[in-house]
Amino acid sequence: MMKKTLISMACAAAMAAPAAQAELSANIGATSNYVWRGVTQTSDGAAISGGIDYSHQSGLYVGTWASNIDWGVGTSGYEWDVYGGFAGEFGDFGYDVGVIAYIYPTEAYDDSNFTELYASGSYKFLTVGINYTVDGDQPSDAAFSDGDYYLYASASFDLQGGWGIGGTIGYYDFDTPDSGDDYSHFQLDVTKSAGDFGDFTFSVSQAEDSNLSSDDTLVFVSWSKSF
Repeated sequence: MMKKTLISMACAAAMAAPAAQAELSANIGATSNYVWRGVTQTSDGAAISGGIDYSHQSGLYVGTWASNIDWGVGTSGYEWDVYGGFAGEFGDFGYDVGVIAYIYPTEAYDDSNFTELYASGSYKFLTVGINYTVDGDQPSDAAFSDGDYYLYASASFDLQGGWGIGGTIGYYDFDTPDSGDDYSHFQLDVTKSAGDFGDFTFSVSQAEDSNLSSDDTLVFVSWSKSF
């Protein structure tokens, strides 16, 4: 929301820089439903994911992440994301800019690749951002091709005892002749940290009914852990 080349670059940079200036981390996760921007990516089924990230104290970072998917096309597949960017803070203000490629190597999905530029800004508990599609394998008049953009705002709050709560509202505008593709959505997340056992999240997601989304309420639970 990115493999061999990036990981090799990360390892080489990590060896060349002092330990305090670079960090290589990994993450794993599981969810009862992989929901992305209000839409299930697994036909309401479970997903397993994992990723590797490299970050430098300058703010530069690169990473990769993968998950299984199932769009109901008769066979399952997987999504592989590759991303890089620059992030930083000025007091309570934060920013993040970068590029992300969504890659679908499975044959049944291999015409669905697309690339986005993204930018976000944050102040304390609030974050707003935009993702803009700059390249896609779909025809120019289809969704997930050049010219699509996604806008969102989210807020998150830490509570006592390792609990947290957050919410996101988003709007997807597709550069297609059919305005019925566009949709808005919201999601509510309740999180609980279990320390060394990772973090658990209970989510409720609702999207506006459109050509590309359903107004079904999606309820799912997720677990993640970073190393």
